[in-house]
Amino acid sequence: MADMAQKCVVSVPTLRKVEQGDPSVGIGPLAAALWALGMEQRLGTLLREDIVGESLEAQRRPKIARRDDTAAADF
Repeated sequence: MADMAQKCVVSVPTLRKVEQGDPSVGIGPLAAALWALGMEQRLGTLLREDIVGESLEAQRRPKIARRDDTAAADF
């Protein structure tokens, strides 16, 4: 485990989080682990299929206020 963490340039606890699928881990350690395992081509697949991430991102976007055109014509 320590050798793999060193190859990925992350701590052992971070590597454990990557292995466990902890969502708090950034994309960098995940990409490093895939590279160390010779599976870097999988990163593109994972990013394309991030339906949950896209949904969360959409919820965090600020809501755009719509202008009420009926109020402008009321004078």
